[in-house]
Amino acid sequence: MADVIWPEPCTGEGMSDRIYIQDLLCRCIVGINPEERDKKQDVIINITLDVDLRAASASDNIDDTVDYKGIKTRIIEAVEDSTDFLIERLGQRIADICLADTRVERAVVRVDKPGALRFAKTVAVELDRKRNDAG
Repeated sequence: MADVIWPEPCTGEGMSDRIYIQDLLCRCIVGINPEERDKKQDVIINITLDVDLRAASASDNIDDTVDYKGIKTRIIEAVEDSTDFLIERLGQRIADICLADTRVERAVVRVDKPGALRFAKTVAVELDRKRNDAG
């Protein structure tokens, strides 16, 4: 597994808090080649969410933070049902799931496709999306 280089947090006022979901392993149909369309293959997902965690830090109340377990569950469901051709598209759909929680200001999503290239450990895309991005 490749070393993950985490992105710098948003520079917006109060935005220095992050939630990480690291090395989420899923299996899905993704790729353009005929053999990739028949059999599920591994993808590894790393996500950084920029979130203001001050309320949760002060209250110690789950309702004051992002439900990262719920986000993870929605991502797994979406990815495992995927028939996308490109990991770029898969990454965008994951970012959209993350940004559906209005407390998430920014989502950085990396999707690795191990074994996609001969002689390479992995191929990956990284998408950096902010709440106000047009998509």
